[in-house]
Amino acid sequence: MSLVRPRKRDAYAVYLGAEGAASLFFALVFTVNLVYQVTVVRLSPIQLVLVGTLLEAIIFLFEVPTGVVADVYSRRLSIIIGDLLIGLGFVLEGAIPRFEAVLLGQVVWGLGYTFTSGATQAWIADEVGEARAGQAFLRRAQVGALSGLIGIPLSVGLGSLHLQLPIVLGGVLFVSLGMILIGIMPETGFKPAPTEQRESWRTMLRTLRDGVRLVRWRAVLLLFIGISLVDGLYSEGLDRLWTAHFLRDFTLPAPDGIQPVAWFGAIGAASALLSTLSTEIVRRRLDAASQRRVMQALFTMNALMVAGIVLFGAVKRFGVALIAFLMIAVLRNTVEPVVATWINPHIESSVRATVFSLSSQVNAIGQIAGGPVVGLIGTRGSIRAALVASGLILSPVLLLYWRALRQEQIAPVSAAAPAD
Repeated sequence: MSLVRPRKRDAYAVYLGAEGAASLFFALVFTVNLVYQVTVVRLSPIQLVLVGTLLEAIIFLFEVPTGVVADVYSRRLSIIIGDLLIGLGFVLEGAIPRFEAVLLGQVVWGLGYTFTSGATQAWIADEVGEARAGQAFLRRAQVGALSGLIGIPLSVGLGSLHLQLPIVLGGVLFVSLGMILIGIMPETGFKPAPTEQRESWRTMLRTLRDGVRLVRWRAVLLLFIGISLVDGLYSEGLDRLWTAHFLRDFTLPAPDGIQPVAWFGAIGAASALLSTLSTEIVRRRLDAASQRRVMQALFTMNALMVAGIVLFGAVKRFGVALIAFLMIAVLRNTVEPVVATWINPHIESSVRATVFSLSSQVNAIGQIAGGPVVGLIGTRGSIRAALVASGLILSPVLLLYWRALRQEQIAPVSAAAPAD
C-alpha cells in the first residue's frame, strides 16, 4: 500500500537523508523541551513523571500493533504515517502551554514513533540487503549525530527568543518530512500481504504470532529481548537524573558568566562529535560479517558503560564526572547500530519489523518498571546513589551478551524456527 507512486530514488540516500533530518528535528525539540515544560507550562515534579510514564505506556501499547502493520501492509506507509503523527504531536505540545496539551502531545507523537520504530530498520534492510544494512546503520548513527549537532545550537538560539518556537518548528518540519517522503521514498524489496487479506485482522495476528514464535524458538532472539529489557530498566533513571546530578551535586564552572544551559548545549555538542568519531572507528574496524567480532565489541562496550555509569554517580569531581558522562553518551550512541547489525541476520524479513517492535515494547516495560525504582532511590537516598544503582541494574546485560557470544561460537546464524 502506498499513498502515491514515488519517483525512483536511491533507498540508501533517502534513508540517510530522512534519518539525518529526523535527528535534527528531534534535537530542535528536545534541547528545550524539559525547560519549556518546567518554566512555561510549569509542570510539577509529579506531572513531569506522568508525562514520561504516559509516553512509555503509549509505546508499550502500540509498538507491536504498528510493527505488524509495517510487516503486513507497507514499511514505507508506516514510516510516513509515523513522521506525520510525530510532527502533529510536537506542534500540539508547543502551541498550547497546558498540562493537558502536553499529555495529548505525548500520546500523538509517541504513537507516531511506534509507526517508525522497527519499520525503518526493516525497510532499509529490505531495500539494500542485509549485508549493506549493517553499514547503513552505522552511517546513519554518524549522520544523526552530526545533524543533532546542528540542531542543538539552532534550538538554543530559537529558544532564547521563545521556548515554544523550536518545539513547534520541529513539529512542522516533521510533518514536512512525511509529505516529502510520499514523493521520494521507494519500496521495492517488501512483499505485502495479498490484497484479499489486507483487511483481515487474522493476517496481522498471524504475522505477530510468527514473530513471537521466531523469538521463542531462537535462543539468540530471546537474549535480544532480554537485553532490551535490561536496557529499559537502567536507562530511565539515567535519562531523568543526569541533568539534575550536574546541577545539584556539582558547582558548574562559570567563566565569563556562562549560564548552565550553555554547559548542557556544550555537552550535547561534544557527545555528538565524539559519537560520530567513535562510530566511524567502529565502522572501519569492525568486521560486520563476523558475528563473533560483533558480539565481542558489544560485550566490551557494555562493560565500559556499566563502569562509566557507576563512576558518573560516585565521583565528586566535576571534570571526572563530565568525562564519565561523555563516555556513557558515546557508547550508547555507538552500541545501537552495532546491536542492529548483530541481530538483523537472525530475523526473517516477513517478521523483522514485528521483532524489532517486540524489542521496543519490552524496553518500554523496563523503563516503566525501572524508572520509579531508581527515582525512589534518588528521593529516599541521593541522586548519586540512584545513578550508581542504574549502573548496577545494567550489569546483568554482560551475562546476556556473554551467552549470546557462546551461542554464536557453538551455532552461527543457521538455525531456523521450526515449522508448524
